[in-house]
Amino acid sequence: MQIEAMLDLFKQALDEKKGLDIQVIDLRDRAVFADFFLLATGTSRTHVAALADEIDRVASLQGIPLLGIEGLSEAQWVLIDLGDVVVHLFQNQTRTFYNLEKLWSPKTMMGANVVAPWPSRMYEG
Repeated sequence: MQIEAMLDLFKQALDEKKGLDIQVIDLRDRAVFADFFLLATGTSRTHVAALADEIDRVASLQGIPLLGIEGLSEAQWVLIDLGDVVVHLFQNQTRTFYNLEKLWSPKTMMGANVVAPWPSRMYEG
C-alpha cells in the first residue's frame, strides 16, 4: 500500500470516530525514523483509547504491522508506531502543551548549514 493511501485510510478512520483537528506532518526531509506524523485529538480518555483501537483495527485489516503502542493505559497521549507513519492521539490539553505541530514545523528545524551553539571540543575538568 502506498503511504499516501495509508494516510488517507487512517485519516478517514479517525474522522469516522469523531477525531478532532486531524493533521499530517511531513517528515520525509527532516527525520529518518518516520515519513509522517498523523495527529488527532480526542475529547476524553475513553475517546482517545477508542481512536487508538480504531487505528489498530484498520491496520490489522490492511495487514499493516503495528510496531509499538505507548500511553494507552493513561490515554492522555497515545503513540502508535506503524513504521513510516507514527500516529499521535491526544487529549486537548496534552496536545496544546506539547504542540508537535510547532515543534516539527520547518521554521523550528535546524538546517544542515546551521552552526551548533556549543563548542565542538570537550572541556577537560
